[in-house]
Amino acid sequence: MELTYTQHGDYLLPDLTLGEMPPLGKYAQLRLQYLKTENRPLYAMLLGTGKLVPHLAAVQRQATEQVRRTVKRLAVKQNVTEELKARDPMEWVGRMNNIKHSAEEIVLKELIYL
Repeated sequence: MELTYTQHGDYLLPDLTLGEMPPLGKYAQLRLQYLKTENRPLYAMLLGTGKLVPHLAAVQRQATEQVRRTVKRLAVKQNVTEELKARDPMEWVGRMNNIKHSAEEIVLKELIYL
């Protein structure tokens, strides 16, 4: 990767851009915002080395998979089954929403905001 520089007063500063940013998922956007506001050194290092987009894509994949696995595990543990879905759809939806929210909270704590 070849860097170009621009003169700003007495200083030459590198021209750093993100280039074409692919569409980011929910978890990648949250991670990006966290890096920009809470972990500037890591953000600058990832941006400067061109590894920011691959990092965000990896976080998105990992978070999505972890939420899926956690929802499945919690649904089994709390006995939220297809039988419940057929018998009482509103109860099933409410319980599944609670499970998904719990799974996302776990992922945010363990993967996004660290």
